[in-house]
Amino acid sequence: MWGLTTFVPVFSAFVWLAMLITMLAVWSSEGSPHYSSMDPKQTIAYISDIGAQGLKPLFIAMSTVTVVTFDIAFILERWLRHTGRLTPNTSIWQKIYSGLSIVAAIVGAAGLILLSIFDALRHNRLHNIFLGVFIAGYIVSAIFICWEYQRLGIHFREHSVLRYSFWIKLSFILIEVALAIAFGVTQKTDRYNVAAVLEWVIAFVFFFYVLSFFIDFMPAASSKHHYSNESKMNMATSEPNGDAAHDGARYFRGAAATEAGTANGYTNGNVNGNGMHPGYPAPNANMTKPTEPVPASRNF
Repeated sequence: MWGLTTFVPVFSAFVWLAMLITMLAVWSSEGSPHYSSMDPKQTIAYISDIGAQGLKPLFIAMSTVTVVTFDIAFILERWLRHTGRLTPNTSIWQKIYSGLSIVAAIVGAAGLILLSIFDALRHNRLHNIFLGVFIAGYIVSAIFICWEYQRLGIHFREHSVLRYSFWIKLSFILIEVALAIAFGVTQKTDRYNVAAVLEWVIAFVFFFYVLSFFIDFMPAASSKHHYSNESKMNMATSEPNGDAAHDGARYFRGAAATEAGTANGYTNGNVNGNGMHPGYPAPNANMTKPTEPVPASRNF
């Protein structure tokens, strides 16, 4: 069952990709027409220009499916981490970051759905507002989930998937912020063809971001056991915010020293009251070998 969750972000990503390719193909097959929502000097159509014409039902439907399934992936990730199918959170702050990333993703999803409904031809001002909400929502969401993964990576250094996912999401933030700024500048300076190209690039980068969540779900698909309650309890930390690395020595019964600072010398951790392994008498003051009892005679 949990293996199927891996394909939720994959499904979401490829629905988005299929929509973009379909819109480009239709516009090209029609001879790259100049739509009424385009500027007179503009020759490259925005996604929203194509989506405001005959492909508006496709634009609304596939945009909605994309962001709804993508937000489901966020919620599933939170649930799998809560139940131990993914590396569990080690502090309340990590859970807060995760929750904020979900809220921001929902806001971004609402922005995309609304911009597809309020198209650039009939509701240009609202369309641009919701476009900003869509981009900002998912950038903020990526920031919080990136923050969560950075903290998880400190505690679980052996899980390289956390490190890879962190860098992928950080790259998405940096690239999309740079592209969004460039898009806004070219819009303001009436360089509409450049702005249109940047909008398509932003959309394709978003495809790779959604697809990157596939690697986040891989440990849940491959794991057979939950993290034990003992492991979760041993994640108690010494920092005030509960976000420090845990003490790995607690997980081994045969450690050289117990938390009280006394060695037991045996891997099974069992000692008797005098600190020696059961079955051996305490040494005498001169540390001489004790006299062994004479065995009873077998002659009857």
